[in-house]
Amino acid sequence: MKLRTLASDKEMSNREVGTELLVNSPIPKNEKVSQVGVYQKRQELSKVLFFNEIYQQIKDVHGVVMEFGVRWGQNLTTLSNLRGIYEPYNYNRKIIGFDTFEGFLGINDKDGNDDSIEKGAFSVTSGYEDHLDQVMRFHQNESPLNHIDKFEICKGDASIELEAYLKRNPQTMIAFAYFDFDIYEPTLKCLELIKDHLVNGAVIGFDELNDPGFPGETFALKEVFGLDRFRVQRNKFSGMQSYLVYE
Repeated sequence: MKLRTLASDKEMSNREVGTELLVNSPIPKNEKVSQVGVYQKRQELSKVLFFNEIYQQIKDVHGVVMEFGVRWGQNLTTLSNLRGIYEPYNYNRKIIGFDTFEGFLGINDKDGNDDSIEKGAFSVTSGYEDHLDQVMRFHQNESPLNHIDKFEICKGDASIELEAYLKRNPQTMIAFAYFDFDIYEPTLKCLELIKDHLVNGAVIGFDELNDPGFPGETFALKEVFGLDRFRVQRNKFSGMQSYLVYE
């Protein structure tokens, strides 16, 4: 699968250079984790800044954090670390991630015809969810109360897994839900499922609203919540990610 990008050939060539610099880094093994930011591009940093702004908005809002569309887990680990910074003793702020880890299970006519939209797109390496669990545990161990698990990774069809999670945890209140499915059906179904669990002041974030390459996410929001009820605000650092406050 060819990943969709707006980058020019020159930019893509430069990113290949960056990849080689990372892979062949002379930084000693015992310092690699603490120096990983040396190779982080501004685009990735802009997303961290976006989540930082969102997290500051939900600090005083009770409830869990959910991400729909985890893939490699960069957003999930960012959110875990922000929790460790802003509210290290809030063991009630559980972070739950949903993903097939096998890519798109299917596509809908409302998903458009971009080359990257196909069954199995955005899959990860086999068994990656186990590695991600270890990474999340590593980050959890860097914060207080690390004997209490404050994250959960749910593998499978998210609409099925979310419904099962909410049945197991009917007390669930959601403070922040982030959607990065890219496509229509899982976004629609999960938006419908979380409606009764959103608290006043909760934030719902999106990765591909108003994106001509991935129209399904916008269709789903329009059908479940409408586009004229909430003010949809964009990520001022990149202009792509966006969010609304549920009030």
